[in-house]
Parts: sequence; structure tokens; C-alpha cells
Amino acid sequence: MAADTPPDRVIVAAAQYPLERLPDLTAVKAKYARWAAEAAAQRARLLVFPEYGLMELAGTCEDSIAADLAASLDAVARLRDAVDAHVTHLARTHGLHILGPSGPFRDGHGRVCNAATFATPEGRCHKLEKCIMTPFEHAWGVAGGSPPVVLDTALGRLGVLICYDCEFPLLARAQTIAGARLLLIPSCTERISGYFRVRTGAMARALENTVAAVQAPTVGDAPWSPAIDHNAGAAGIYAPPEAGVCDTGVIAEGPLNTSALVIGEIDFAALARAKESGEMRNACDWALQPGATAIEPAAIIDLRA
Repeated sequence: MAADTPPDRVIVAAAQYPLERLPDLTAVKAKYARWAAEAAAQRARLLVFPEYGLMELAGTCEDSIAADLAASLDAVARLRDAVDAHVTHLARTHGLHILGPSGPFRDGHGRVCNAATFATPEGRCHKLEKCIMTPFEHAWGVAGGSPPVVLDTALGRLGVLICYDCEFPLLARAQTIAGARLLLIPSCTERISGYFRVRTGAMARALENTVAAVQAPTVGDAPWSPAIDHNAGAAGIYAPPEAGVCDTGVIAEGPLNTSALVIGEIDFAALARAKESGEMRNACDWALQPGATAIEPAAIIDLRA
């Protein structure tokens, strides 16, 4: 296989991530390091952390900040650079591609947005913004970011859809027509109903586009935080239900509401065969829908070494 040819099979790890109140930034970094080391020990080449996992940083602050929504968002936005740098360090150390936990940051206009940083084993990184805000985020004053892009990596092209974004099919379609073969979906949902909405979106986007999808959620309670006080969900690795790919569409899935690192292997060669000659041809037949060909492909960010 040529050095620039993406692998046919990739083991991926999705963090079913329990939120805790940790004493300081050093403890937060150590927690991320444990998850990265475990993913590498399981031979994963990709690790996905959840949406709003960065809000753990607010717990390292004094009570008056941690308990205040606006103050905690601002504090995390100021602290996140250190964690993003640590995630990039862990990617290099363990030879992993890592989608770090998302959280608030201030864009060039001073707005608070929700973004996750993706890092490669070569030390390259890119910040990816959530596009469509939930009603909760609107109430928090969190603004929608830039449109989704596609990352060109040694694992192939992939897209990131942060939680609610995966419930809108045209976003994923723009990524997949730009060549994304894997969608990463970090999530943070308060109720089981919210988790199943995101899970349904992840599975539907995989089905429509004949790609794989990885969901990584927050779990557990964080009563010290008004933003992430309750969390429900399970991590999952999904593919279209196709003979020779995965009959159920579920490659791997964790138990609800429990700390877990969910590991699964994605067979991209099988997905490519299914796209061309599978039982159904959803990706190809998308063009039969009125107006479907008007979608512009997502921009491509080159993160290859």
C-alpha cells in the first residue's frame, strides 16, 4: 500500500466519558492521558472525546465560577488552549488521531462558540466549530460557528458534526460529497431522549451516505455545573446495515450511562464495495431527489504529514 493510501481497516475508540470535578488542570490532563493510553493499548488509531467535555475545566475553578453559567463558559474559553495543546501532545505521543473534547472558545468577533480540536500523530491540528445551536445553547449565548469542513488525514477523509449538527442531513452530505468516509459525532445530552436523537442522526447519516459514524457522549452527573449537570448516553460506532459490512448497523456500542471506552474496527473496503454494489445504493441514489445536486461540497483541510 502506498504511503499516502488510507488503510482499508481502522480500529477506532469512542470515549463514553464520565464528567468529574477534578482539583486542577494537572488532574484534567492526567485523565485525558489515561484515556489516550488505553485507546493506544487497544490498537486504536483514532480516539473521539465528547461534546462539552471541556466543561470539566470549570470544575477546577472556585465555586462561584463553576456554579455560574456565563462565568464558567468564559473560564473554560480562557483555559482551553492548554488542554488543546495537551491533546496534540497525546496524539504525537501515542501515534493517535484525536478529536479532543469540545467546549467554548471566543472567535475573532468575541463571540462564544462551541468547538473541538482535532490533532494528528504528526502534531497538526485544526479547530472545528459546531454549526447549528440547540435551544439550550441559544439561551446560553453560544453562537453558531463556521460550516462543517472535511479533514484530509492519513486515515482518509473525515468530517466532524458536533451533536445537534448530525441531525441535519445536508451538513453530512456536503462532507461526504467532498470525500468524507467517516463522520465523528461528539455529543452531550441531558436525557435519554436526547441521546437517542443523536444516535438516530448518526445512524441515518451513515445509511444515507454509505459511511461510518462514531458517537462519543458525556455520561454521569456534574451537580457543580449548570451547563453539564445531567448527562445520558452511550458511545457507538455505526455503519449502514449492509451484508458484508454490518447486518445491524451497530459495529460496537457501550452500555448506557457508564464510563467506557468503546472499541470497534471499521472496514472501509467493505463500505466502498457497498457504495458501488450493495443491497441498496443510498449514496448514489441521493441524486435522484429533486434539488439534491445543488449541495456544495465542504471545504477540505489537509492535515496529512
